[in-house]
Amino acid sequence: MIFSHKPTLRGERVTLRPVHADDADVLDEIIRKDPEVAILTGTVHSRDEPVTNPPIETMREIYRRWSTADDRLVLAVTAGDNSVLGEVVLNDWDKENRSCGFRTLIGQAGRGRGLGTEATRLIVAYGLQELGLHRITLQVYAFNPRARHVYEKVGFRLEGTGRDALRFDGDWIDVHYMAALATDPEWAVEESAAVPVPSDHRRRAPR
Repeated sequence: MIFSHKPTLRGERVTLRPVHADDADVLDEIIRKDPEVAILTGTVHSRDEPVTNPPIETMREIYRRWSTADDRLVLAVTAGDNSVLGEVVLNDWDKENRSCGFRTLIGQAGRGRGLGTEATRLIVAYGLQELGLHRITLQVYAFNPRARHVYEKVGFRLEGTGRDALRFDGDWIDVHYMAALATDPEWAVEESAAVPVPSDHRRRAPR
């Protein structure tokens, strides 16, 4: 399966490593203590709505399964002192069309320093250039222009807009659909079958 191999991807300032069960504790805290994460991902429908995560034991089991799952790639975003700042995920794999979805979660400690941008570049480059994916897609809500700017900077292109897709604080919010293709200039390499990347592989994603 395409995501059976769990690589460690090293950039100039961030390292993406395979998740393990204990990462659930940090990521649970990020989601619960940082309301912007729940708001910008559409998890809640008002600023007053509390964030309710599954029990921590359940979350640990989820991350334990994800650490070996062959239908998705979940990597922890770390930097400097190896503290976990968030995660990046390739999922919703479509084998016949060589495509998948992308999502990311970066806590407050990792924002505003370009770390999320580098983490996104690293995993998208891995998917398109090493795994042989043709297309990676994402969704971003219209009230999150900062994230859209990051995605455009990396090379994602706007493909369409879903009008009034989310109800938040009494207002309707559009959702934007974006994608990056292996044939786009930012990722221009010959498409090939998946090539495993050693766990200590250091790569610099296209800029």
